[in-house]
Amino acid sequence: MSPRTPLPPPPPPVEVRSWPDRNALLADRALALEALGRRLLGGGRFALFAGSVLLLQLGWGMVGVLLIDAGGPLLDPISLLIGLVAAVLGLGVMVPGVWLVARGMRQDRVVRERFLAWAELDRDPAADARLRRPVQSVCWLLLSAVLCGLGLWLGFAVPAGATREDGGYYFVAYGMGVALILWINGLIGLFKAVGHYRTAIRIAPPARAGRSASSGPPRHV
Repeated sequence: MSPRTPLPPPPPPVEVRSWPDRNALLADRALALEALGRRLLGGGRFALFAGSVLLLQLGWGMVGVLLIDAGGPLLDPISLLIGLVAAVLGLGVMVPGVWLVARGMRQDRVVRERFLAWAELDRDPAADARLRRPVQSVCWLLLSAVLCGLGLWLGFAVPAGATREDGGYYFVAYGMGVALILWINGLIGLFKAVGHYRTAIRIAPPARAGRSASSGPPRHV
């Protein structure tokens, strides 16, 4: 689903619901949950996530030009001017990256609330089993774990390996910024993947031996 595609609306209030029967309700429920699930973990959301990380790293890398130059043994006026210009441009590049991260988290919260609202209308074990999206959840989980791992490694490796020739504290500041961007976005992705899978398991728990997942009484509206 494209990010420009409107979100499925929340289910109507109880007093104005007009489904002719339970099958019609389940059909609308399945369509809404499928669309909301794609909005949470689909390709469009992944592109937004990856784009925000790239913008933040690009912007911080431009700020790093000034930090690296400032930590050098000699800082001539021309290098300082170039570094200042690059830093200002880098901060400008980081602004949309921060906005994309905040926008993505805000939309995820809205989507998750609507996902739960539609899921609570009824139960449809056969259709709900697809809501777990194990492949997409695992992809988000692995990518986020890699980002967290790289951020954690840089957070220790950069301070430990920094020398005066590399730029000293300025180089450490740049490296820690890179690590922090990776770490924070990795945590966002991890919470997203794990949270969706836990929600899907709660909606459609795995069938137990000797008892069908659909043996419980249906929830009518």
